[in-house]
Parts: sequence; C-alpha cells; structure tokens
Amino acid sequence: MRRTQIIVLAVYTLLPALLSAADTIPHPNIVLIMADDLGYGDLSCYGSKECTTPHLDRLAENGMRFTDFHSSGAVCSPTRAGLLTGRYQQRAGIDGVVYADPKKNRHHGLQKNEITLAQCLQDAGYQTGMFGKWHLGYQRQYNPTFRGFQQFTGYVSGNVDYFAHLDGTGVFDWWHNAELNREEQGYVTHLINDHAVEFIRHQREKPFFVYIAHEAVHYPYQGPHDQPMRKEGGGEIKTAKRKDIANAYREMNNEMDKGIGKVVAVLNELKLTDKTFIFFLSDNGANKNGSNGKLRGFKGSLWEGGHRVPAIACWPGQIPSGTVCDETVISIDLMPTILELTKAKVPAGRKLDGVSLVTLLTDQQSLAPRQIYWAYNGKSAVRQGPWKLLLNQTRKDPVELYNLSQDLSESKNLVEAQPQRVQQMQSAFAAWKTEVQQTATPQPEK
Repeated sequence: MRRTQIIVLAVYTLLPALLSAADTIPHPNIVLIMADDLGYGDLSCYGSKECTTPHLDRLAENGMRFTDFHSSGAVCSPTRAGLLTGRYQQRAGIDGVVYADPKKNRHHGLQKNEITLAQCLQDAGYQTGMFGKWHLGYQRQYNPTFRGFQQFTGYVSGNVDYFAHLDGTGVFDWWHNAELNREEQGYVTHLINDHAVEFIRHQREKPFFVYIAHEAVHYPYQGPHDQPMRKEGGGEIKTAKRKDIANAYREMNNEMDKGIGKVVAVLNELKLTDKTFIFFLSDNGANKNGSNGKLRGFKGSLWEGGHRVPAIACWPGQIPSGTVCDETVISIDLMPTILELTKAKVPAGRKLDGVSLVTLLTDQQSLAPRQIYWAYNGKSAVRQGPWKLLLNQTRKDPVELYNLSQDLSESKNLVEAQPQRVQQMQSAFAAWKTEVQQTATPQPEK
C-alpha cells in the first residue's frame, strides 16, 4: 500500500474522534427545560427522599449530572434574562424580579436591543417554540413572539393559579402567541408539556428549539386534583387554599417529571433522540418549602442554597452516559454552548458573558479558570475555583469567605485567615460591577 493511501486511511479512521459534536450533527434539535424554584435536593438523583423523579433520574443516567451548576440569579426574572441572552442579567437590564404589581416595575421587560438565543437560532433556520413561564415583561411589546419565539403558549408573569390562570394580582394571564386565550382550560403543568410535545411532533422534519419553562414547583401550591385558589380581580378563594403544602409540592414535582418523560418519549417515537440535545435546570434554589440538600440558604440568598441548582444534560452518542461533572458551571454558559452546537451566530461585536461547554460535555475537558459573579438586592458574591466571597449577605458578617471544596455548607468564615485573597476578590467584583453598569441596557421610566 502506498504511503499516501496509508495517511488517507489513518485520517479517515480517526475522523470521528477529531470531529466535534457540532460537526457530526450540524443541526441538532435543542430542548431546554427550566424548573421554577426547584432546589438542589429536590430530585431523587440528587438524594431526595421526599420526591420521586424517575424520568429526570433516567436523563441523568443517560447523560451528565452536574454537582456544581449555578443559576446566574437567586430569583426568577434575572436568571431567565441571563439564560436567554448569554449575558449577566445586570448587563441585560433585568437585575431583579419584574413584578406584576403596577405600583412596582410591571412596565419593565427584556428590551429589543437584547439579542435572545431564540432569535439567533431562528436566524440559523430553526423552528422556535416556548411553553410556560416568561417573566421578562408584561406589556405586549415584550411578548416572547417578539423576542425570537415563533410559537408561545403560557404566561408572562411570575406565577399563575394552576387552574384559573390568574397572576398574583388577579389578572388573567394565559397566552397563545401575543393574544390572551381564555378558552383553554387545564392544569398548567399538563398544558405546558402537552404543547411542547405537540410542537415537537409538528417540527419533526426541521431542526427545532423548544424552551419548556415550567411553573412547578413555584407557588401557589396546587396538585393536579386541587381547585382554583385565586379569583379574578384579586384575592384568594379561602375554601380552596391547600394546607398540606409538602404533599402538593411532591405532586407538582411528580407531574413535571411525568411530563418531561412524555417529551423524551415523543423524541424516541419520532427517532429524534440521537439528534436532540436536552438540558434541564432550575432558575434558582428552593424556598423553605423545598430542599437544597446540605446547602446553606434558600431562594433569594447568595449562599449556595440560593443558586446552586440541579442540572442535567443528555445527548445519546455525544455525552457519555452516567457522567457526573463537578466543574463550576453557570446558566449563562448555555447560550454559547447551544450556539456552538447549532453553528448559530450572534451579531458581530455582541458580548456574551458565558463560555461554551461543548468540550466539557462531549470529552469532559476542564474549563479554563475564571471568576463568576452574582449580585442581587444589595448582596454580591464572587466564585474563583473553590473559593467564594460573599458581601453584605448579613449585617453581622458583611464579608464572608469560604473554601467550598472543604466547606460546602459555608459554615467556616475564612476572612481573617485569607486577607489578600479577600482583597483580590473584592477588587475583581468592583471592577466587574463597574464594567457591567457602564454597558447595562436601561429600562424605561414608568
């Protein structure tokens, strides 16, 4: 055999190993699933003894389960802004909750100059659909159909009655695209899953991106066999208020898990499993009705319980089964990851704050060292390797430093033992805050 033939044969043999996932499947389908207020200890594959989640457990068994994954925010709206823009939510102009109350900031939303993941994928030829919770603007101009999603069914507020579809102020909030739809009845979790499955069926011949943003396990705490709690115009139906929140919480979690099982089943049925990248995460940690495992703190805090969340990636044939990843990852990494997988682009000069996880997912290659930042409601945090600095989390200890590799429960403050590290991380945060504020997208005046 000639030498040139040997070289060609060798290259041909090694080619599959040299190609990235984005090369082998140039237009994979994307299924992005976000739970609401689901804690680090609320899935059975994360050690829960209260909640049984066999379908999510199976996703983890067939893919990668993250042990050090973080939402970019400690509450709802900020994380969603970061997720869909690939930028720190402070830069994207939504650093706190967009409230339903018109006396607060109901007029705020994700501004048109912010480029969403859905817009980038639509430009790349993808069919895009979103089902569930938006929470990035109440006014019609902020509707998901104007932010890159060709189809939308769900609600734009932070939460709705699971049956009456009323937001916290008693305003009806159930949309089909950019119009209210009062005709559709049903339990919100079931509706979200059913619409997602229907979307996948209709788009089977084309690459698609579906964003499934569940309300579960956010209050109001209503299982599938409960009754409406809210009435139009405001207030609660007292006789319908459920007292056993713990049981409702389990039922809500279970129904979400069952629905995710149906999404996976339709992908199998349509023979799309090997062509589909699935990622599951929560928008922040649990409140006191859920479980954050051994982590300190709850939703709204910048201790680990506020933002270290369950996360699972699954793509058979590309992500090795049964992988457990302990790399430090944040939700704003998902947009650059999906853009690389799909070969979609952002406009030239657009700054993304996350990094692509493709080689981490497919080859378990470590990420380059970096610092990660959180800021919410006057509190802030910096992560650098195993080290975490917190500022203004409590009045008693306005500066806290922990080595998470030795102290995951954040119980031993090392500020006095590490003064230089504290100073360096404080300076890094100050520089980040200044840079982000200078480039932040402004919100309109009321």
